[in-house]
Amino acid sequence: MAAGSRAPAAQPAPPIPDEELVARVLAGDQASFSLLVERYQDRLVSFLFRMLRDVDTAHDLAQEVFLRVYQALDRFDPQFKFSTWTFRVAHNLGVDELRRRKVRWVPLQRQDAEDETPWERELPSSEPSPYQDLRNEQRGSAIQVAIDALPGDYRELIVMRHYAELSYEEIAQLKRMPLGTVKNKLFRGRQLLKEKLAAYLGD
Repeated sequence: MAAGSRAPAAQPAPPIPDEELVARVLAGDQASFSLLVERYQDRLVSFLFRMLRDVDTAHDLAQEVFLRVYQALDRFDPQFKFSTWTFRVAHNLGVDELRRRKVRWVPLQRQDAEDETPWERELPSSEPSPYQDLRNEQRGSAIQVAIDALPGDYRELIVMRHYAELSYEEIAQLKRMPLGTVKNKLFRGRQLLKEKLAAYLGD
């Protein structure tokens, strides 16, 4: 090595795949399940909160999700993604909770053209001014109100895609819908959001 030259910086190790962590847990490494909990806890709580609008219940149900997943881990089919399986458990628990509250989800079947364009507007990366902070807070509140006002089927898919960060394929597996139907419903849900938020996002 030439004098004064530096060795290349070590690259961080890639994250351990979910399926490998599952295999480690089944082999007796309980600490690996803690890694899975850390990986998915925030996303599960966010997903359940936006289904139920109750932060305490979201946290409680997220813990129930991990308990059920752990108890059934030996039945996990590695041909499916761990995230899909975990969010299916969360979805089922959330729906059960909504039924107990007698909240009715109304499915709509209308389909429109496929669109991969995300509905969010990009915010400036520069430091916001106090006015921009206020406007961003107002927009965030308006987005949440608009999501809550969506028909149940659209609301659920928007939450899965943009808060749980599930892929189209994962949503299709979880909801047992054709992939094209998922994309069409998400497109329509985004269009409804844009219509509701035009006053906020159009300036």
